[in-house]
Amino acid sequence: MKILIVEDEEMAVKKLTKTLTAVEPAAEVVGVAGSIRETVAWLKAHPAPELILMDIELADGQSFQIFEETEVKSTVVFTTSYDEYAIKAFKVNSIDYLLKPIQKDDLRAALNKFSTVKSLYQSAAAEPALNVSSLIRELQQLQPKEYRQRFLVQYAQKLISVEIQQIAYFFSDERLNLFRTFDGKKMAVDYSLDELEAMLDPSRFFRVSRSFLVSVGSVDQIQPYFGNRIALQLKPAIDREVVVSREKLTPFKTWMGK
Repeated sequence: MKILIVEDEEMAVKKLTKTLTAVEPAAEVVGVAGSIRETVAWLKAHPAPELILMDIELADGQSFQIFEETEVKSTVVFTTSYDEYAIKAFKVNSIDYLLKPIQKDDLRAALNKFSTVKSLYQSAAAEPALNVSSLIRELQQLQPKEYRQRFLVQYAQKLISVEIQQIAYFFSDERLNLFRTFDGKKMAVDYSLDELEAMLDPSRFFRVSRSFLVSVGSVDQIQPYFGNRIALQLKPAIDREVVVSREKLTPFKTWMGK
């Protein structure tokens, strides 16, 4: 297994390499890059490794920028000291997200996950090359999904924790993103609707338009709307039209009928 390590701390590289050798002696570290710039240059100049162990916080920025500057054909396991990037990590070619200090069992589990699915795409008669995009889809399906359970928000000059089952819907209001609880409280939240959509359980919440993300319990009435669309009356009521966009219509009906 050929592996590229993306890490800007020399000691961390040594520790990760040592842990990797202990977990998978056959693994070969084919390169080390310590910055976004070095990583992009390395990927452009070398064949894609099978796996990249990639720190998120690098000296010149967050490693997510690498995916914007070049095509990353390899599968990625992120390593970081913080857990706040988990949602964003799984939007790129990531199969796992390991918190430092990296434990042998966690690294072993990530490598086993990669190897198990890789074997599904390689038969005795197949070429050694791997369909990376298909592999990534399979690997991400194996990753257990944890959805957001609560939000810590400021309300009435204090911080309060709001359980997800208390929230009726999320919406955008000019430059703010807010949610309204079933008892009518309105609170600002520090996430975009795109981020919220990724972190919320899709069986509970549905993105009906660019501006609204609604819970199934908040849909009070569904009415016909011009252009072969539908409009929703929500509870608690809101003084804005909530229209299900045309491309969302069929999946919304399926979601409501589950």
